[in-house]
Amino acid sequence: MIRVVDPATGTLWGFVVVDNTWRGPGLGGIRMAVDVTLGEVRRLARAMTLKNSAANLPFGGGKAGIVCDPVIMTLNPGLKRDLIGLFAEALFTVDQYIPAPDMGTDETDIQQIYEYFSERLGTTHHMRGGASRPYDKGGIPIDEWGLTAHSLFAAIRTVEQLEADFNVSGAQVVIQGYGNVGSVTASKLNAVGAVISGVSDINGALWNPEGLDIDELNHIRRQPGGISNYSGRVKKRFAPEQIDWLLEAPCDILIPAARPDALNARNADRIQCRKIFQCANTPSNKMTEYYLQNRRSIMSYSDFIVNVGGVMGCAVELKMTIDENYRKKVLTEDGNGKTYTEQLIYNTVSSNIQTLLGRLTEHEKGDQLFREEAEKLAQERLEYPDDIWL
Repeated sequence: MIRVVDPATGTLWGFVVVDNTWRGPGLGGIRMAVDVTLGEVRRLARAMTLKNSAANLPFGGGKAGIVCDPVIMTLNPGLKRDLIGLFAEALFTVDQYIPAPDMGTDETDIQQIYEYFSERLGTTHHMRGGASRPYDKGGIPIDEWGLTAHSLFAAIRTVEQLEADFNVSGAQVVIQGYGNVGSVTASKLNAVGAVISGVSDINGALWNPEGLDIDELNHIRRQPGGISNYSGRVKKRFAPEQIDWLLEAPCDILIPAARPDALNARNADRIQCRKIFQCANTPSNKMTEYYLQNRRSIMSYSDFIVNVGGVMGCAVELKMTIDENYRKKVLTEDGNGKTYTEQLIYNTVSSNIQTLLGRLTEHEKGDQLFREEAEKLAQERLEYPDDIWL
């Protein structure tokens, strides 16, 4: 664990945590938030270890945090560039961590770090400077291609194939966090017949059991005020201080896609969904998931199994950067690598879901958590780092 401190004032303004390097250097995003804590970054780094291991990627788990208001940085790009430049200097001393975007950071920030590392290393063919860089710079555009959403979609469709009484077409879906991932997930599910009945962002929340207009939501979500500008019919609107209430709306599929611990002991009794697919990292803890699964019959599909699309895209990009033969393989089918990457993500997630649900049916007591089986699977693969799926 590394703390980043302003030498002039002694102010702590950043963290880097490398959780595990058994499979390779720790790969994980840089989170920028005014209230990000070392404890949060540690949890997220551990989640990245499990995520990378379960997906059979040649990377360990890592995470970084910058204590700063991302809104202020967005309004002042020059100031943000200076801040990222300083953070890049700090990161260069941590040779077992590979950064990627997370809340508050983007592909431009990672490209800036990558260029700094390239200058220091004297080559552009390296994995140290980060992943999810702009496409025209040799990166895989995680958000533009909706890769994290694609892994959520793969998980949901796989469960549909395995359970006769679960159908995506006609299912009511609530998405907490209508951002880059939540919005693409909504579009993918809506395209196969799901009804998007509830969405939220920092500006508020909307709920309409007859369905919301996805085209309008996708149009307004980046505007000032976000989804509060929605002009379509709604049954309920929630103010910014009430957005957590949306989690309690009746639905078939609940997708928490915002900050950690959205589902907890305070609201577990009021959750009214059939299934939870964890888009956000650590949106609940093990005790809450145990209660939901074994007392409420609500299965919660763990984050590090179902939201792996982004990090898998990063892994593909990193290998392409140093391996020309692999780059040719990725680009063969469509010239840009999207088809290869989406297929890799879908197959990985689908295989893991099938494996884990199969293991759950083998338990006599029937009270084994999905998360517990997923952690066992990740630990097994952590101990055999030569098994790689790229």
